[in-house]
Amino acid sequence: MSVGQTYVVIGAGQAGGRAVEAMRKSGFQGRVVLIGDEGHPPYERPPLSKDFLLGKVDAASTYLFKGADDLAAQDVELRLDDPVIAVSADAQLVRLGSGNEIAFDRLMFATGGRVRELRVPGADLDGVFYLRNLADAVGLSAALQSAERIVVIGGGFLGLEVAAVARQLRKQVTVLEIEKCVLGRALAPELATIVTDLHRDRGTDFRLETAVAAIEGDGGRVRAVVCTDGVSLAADLVVASIGIVPNDMLAREAGIEVENGILVNEYGETSRANFYAAGDVANHMNHAVGRRMRLESWQNAQNQAMAVAKVMCGERQPYAAIPWFWSDQFDVNVQLLGTPTEWDEICFRGEPASLKFSAFYLKDDKVVAAAAFNRSNDMRVARQLIASGKSIDPAVLCDTALDIRKISQLL
Repeated sequence: MSVGQTYVVIGAGQAGGRAVEAMRKSGFQGRVVLIGDEGHPPYERPPLSKDFLLGKVDAASTYLFKGADDLAAQDVELRLDDPVIAVSADAQLVRLGSGNEIAFDRLMFATGGRVRELRVPGADLDGVFYLRNLADAVGLSAALQSAERIVVIGGGFLGLEVAAVARQLRKQVTVLEIEKCVLGRALAPELATIVTDLHRDRGTDFRLETAVAAIEGDGGRVRAVVCTDGVSLAADLVVASIGIVPNDMLAREAGIEVENGILVNEYGETSRANFYAAGDVANHMNHAVGRRMRLESWQNAQNQAMAVAKVMCGERQPYAAIPWFWSDQFDVNVQLLGTPTEWDEICFRGEPASLKFSAFYLKDDKVVAAAAFNRSNDMRVARQLIASGKSIDPAVLCDTALDIRKISQLL
């Protein structure tokens, strides 16, 4: 690698942090610059909706790099609190909010996403929170201490994690979900029902197929959430968790193709030479599942960023990981492998009522996805089954008398 080259990564989150680390591990000896718009070094987001809100960990514990692994020790220039305001594709130059400019040879967008905001009257009242970054988590954690009635808008993984934390803090919690079931884009309805029952058994109220009409306040602070069916729910804290929007503005303005994120191929390459993207912002072609997708997960942010960084450094290998998601809610760990769009049946291994089981999505007797509740060891075999693309007898798959580690040997 040319010592005289400069590689720039925009976005100092999970993806950006792992990208610059991978560049150094690949042997790149040129200049590496990591630019972030927050005041914190790269950190992991998963703890923010779990242990951080519960007060079990502090901000420093979420940082990716510590001690000898610090970015400075890897000769990475870290520029924080100085967002990129423009990228010139022709000049290969980034302009920062501080007025500084950095010329580069190759650039990676690891810009992630921003929260999708509520568009209803009263959404700007005090007491309405979003959870995306560390600052959000600090504010929400403090507010949870004094709040008593919490309304969570959105029944995705993040919203349910916040709801679980609030119940563990003995708050009154109501979850609003516009669809017929929670986690509709992640889990099959029968699995989503198990998650709903988990929360209901611990005191959470659910209002499904319910949207928000307005948020009412008193003295500038939230006091109720008004639903489209006319029901008014008393609240002194509202958490809106209705998804994120990819931060693809810089790429769009630079003339790079975007569509629900920055369009990249399996190598993370954009429509413009020397420009790459990874993580939540990248709409990539994933040959492991046979379609284009934009993923919002810890696994993808880390692994795709490392893979694309290696491509930038000359190790041209495609990124084709089977998507993997996880969530901790109360004392239950939920994992999902794959992004199923259709299946013939779901085969259960273990008893769902025990909350220790795995479920395999089958299409033409082939495993196309899997979920595990407090049964993480099954995911390794599930990954092998999905990758093989071979048929398997559902009766064998669900026979708990048979060691699951031996099942992959039957293929």
